[in-house]
Amino acid sequence: MEGSNVISFQSSFVVAFILCSYFVGFLATSASNGGFTVELIRRDSVKSPFYDANKTPAEHLNTFFPRRLANVDGNSAGTVVRAYKGQHLIKLSIGTPPTDIYNIADTGSDLFWTQCSPCEGCYKQIYPMFNPDKSSTYSDISCDSDQCHDLDTKCTPEKTCQYVYGYGDSSTTRGFLAKETVTLTSTTGQKVSTDVVFGCGHNNTGTFNDHETGIIGLGGGVVSFTSQLATTFGSKKFSHCFSPFGTDPDIPSKVSFGSGSEVSGPGVVSTPLIERGDTTLYFVTIEGISVGDKYLSWDPSGAVSKGNAFLDSGTPPMLLSEDLHNRLEAEVKKQITLDPITGDPDLGTQLCYKSEKNLDGPILTLHFEGADVKLTPENFFIPPPKAGFFCFAVQNYGPVQSGFGLIGNFAQANYLIGYDKEKMTLSFKHTDCTKN
Repeated sequence: MEGSNVISFQSSFVVAFILCSYFVGFLATSASNGGFTVELIRRDSVKSPFYDANKTPAEHLNTFFPRRLANVDGNSAGTVVRAYKGQHLIKLSIGTPPTDIYNIADTGSDLFWTQCSPCEGCYKQIYPMFNPDKSSTYSDISCDSDQCHDLDTKCTPEKTCQYVYGYGDSSTTRGFLAKETVTLTSTTGQKVSTDVVFGCGHNNTGTFNDHETGIIGLGGGVVSFTSQLATTFGSKKFSHCFSPFGTDPDIPSKVSFGSGSEVSGPGVVSTPLIERGDTTLYFVTIEGISVGDKYLSWDPSGAVSKGNAFLDSGTPPMLLSEDLHNRLEAEVKKQITLDPITGDPDLGTQLCYKSEKNLDGPILTLHFEGADVKLTPENFFIPPPKAGFFCFAVQNYGPVQSGFGLIGNFAQANYLIGYDKEKMTLSFKHTDCTKN
């Protein structure tokens, strides 16, 4: 395809209490049926390459990094980048001999790319840059190939496939589509290698930080990392189980890919995945939200449009339309006996309460189509950097986003969540993710 830009959903949100960052290491446990499991290691864990033993726990919490906000307008979206912590990074090796890379794990985009040497315009990174000239397994993708036509690309005089992949904040990666070997290492030391199509980025601009060597798109499109792993691990299915914010950072969360990642057994509820003209995001339908026994319709009129929300593991808070957010926040206030904090410049306009432990607040129930998912206060009240407070982790998506919602990773904690693009279902199972 001709063209110069693809707007994708690489997402996050700007809010002062985004603290839930993970370094996602491919510490993969191979499954007998071909699947594997990934540990998500918190950035402030001693297992993380970013761990600084000289920092206090409070200083770790006050370290912020860039993330992106998905911006939905119906069937497509753009993104906005802000400098706050909240991303997940996947560690894996690329090439032969292997080079370690640490890429943002993004369920809101499809392209897997990393910075490549020589680089005409790369941002600074603290790790050695991948050099394709030194890899015996690197090969360019021909502009005549099907993979080249899955993205917005152009053909060079040498018949190689040149891509430009853009994000709504004007961040871009430019380079060549190529095939390369990536290597995952299991917790037992077992090496799992597979060939994937990726973007070798020679000109990358935006608000990336020096801990990020690129992005791994885990969206639903045909070129996403998840889709490409299907051949190796037996299925496009994957699932994850996030530990709640505030958990010991050395207790990893987990993601499983391929066969064996199914969510099954007693207590599982499922909702349909909805296609909205773009295959990247995992859209679902939410009919309403209950605060305790008080039901709030998704729309004041009572109308419900299919695919009105999506799950995003890269965005910590829940994002709702202005109307629904305001109704939800007002009802939560009614059902909490404490007086909210006002006039504190460190907390801004967030709904916050002074408390040394999380609140004895109401249960929030997300009424998905065919599935009710109950959230406890640890899913929607989060401690900000200022100690002794808890703040409402549901944010106003703004009037432009009227009717749409985003379910971030705070709300997903302590649920085993399975994505099945073959059956077009999203499944939830309440689970202690610190143990399973």
